[in-house]
Amino acid sequence: MGWLWAIIVGFVLGLIAKAIIPGKQHSPLWLTTICGMLGAAAGNAIARALGVAATPGIDWSRHAFQVVAAVVIVFAVDMLYMATLGRRRQQQV
Repeated sequence: MGWLWAIIVGFVLGLIAKAIIPGKQHSPLWLTTICGMLGAAAGNAIARALGVAATPGIDWSRHAFQVVAAVVIVFAVDMLYMATLGRRRQQQV
């Protein structure tokens, strides 16, 4: 059940990150989900390092770290994806 929640959270975080980033992102949905999962893991690690991993109630600070990490990761991976896609198209011509 842990993997299912990781996929769901990654999907939601990836979509939120895509909505925050200005312009159009060209990465496919599966890659966005993976980036969201990585953002959730990175956000949790940052929160744990800063001592805000477990607070009473809703962990708003941890969720903020997750969203920020997901935005950075989705942005970077989308740039890499487009650079790779562009190289492939140049080789085909």
